[in-house]
This record gives sequence, structure tokens and C-alpha cells, in this order.
Amino acid sequence: QVQLVESGGGLVQAGGSLRLSCAASGRSFSDYAMGWFRQAPGKEREFVAAISWSGSSTYYADSVKGRFTISRDNVKNTVYLQMNSLKPEDTAVYYCAGDTQQYRGPRSMVVVGLMKNRSNVYWGQGTQVTVSS
Repeated sequence: QVQLVESGGGLVQAGGSLRLSCAASGRSFSDYAMGWFRQAPGKEREFVAAISWSGSSTYYADSVKGRFTISRDNVKNTVYLQMNSLKPEDTAVYYCAGDTQQYRGPRSMVVVGLMKNRSNVYWGQGTQVTVSS
């Protein structure tokens, strides 16, 4: 049984920063790619960032490049999303995602994370991020 628990969301002014955390349990964390997705009201789920199982490679949506950084700590079984220079359009519920197959890279995480069938990945409960003007 895989469980992902996000934390760190909240309300921040435009230009500010937040750090999201996702604690994983239930399997060998270091064997799986991880990612972050977000969904705003009335919009479809959107890819944000992903990291390979080893942490050696990352991939970002164009909208967050240069502002967000994904990282992982395999000792703590935790993945992070550092969000800087936040904009109002970043407002959404942010979800942590875990791959269901071992040893894949961040681009595979993107593909399975955007499938309409959400059972292709493990999902956290989500954490709200609100950025005011």
C-alpha cells in the first residue's frame, strides 16, 4: 500500500515563495520517479515538474522553468517542490504523484500523470496553493 502525503501549501503574495513536501511510504521510494501536478478550478490537470527515480534528471513545464525546483531526499523518503517568484496563475491544488513502474525517468512520469485514468499513478491528497496579486 503506497501512501503520499503533501504539506506546505498556503496563501502567499505574488513574488513570494513556498516549499511543498511529499512524504512517501509503503514501497521502495528510491526506485520510482516522482512528480508534481496541479489543477485549478474549471481546468484540467496540469503537469508541473518531475524527477527520475535516481534524482539525476528533472523535467519542468515551460510555465514554471526558472522559478520552481523539484528535488528528492531518498533517506527521508520525501520529494520537494521549491516555488519561487509565484504568480497568481500558479494558484491551484498541487498533487504529489508517484510512478507505478520502477526505474523510469521524468518524462514517463509526465505521460502517466496526465492520463484521464488516474489509477496509472499514485496520488497524494493535494495541498492548496493560493497566490494573491
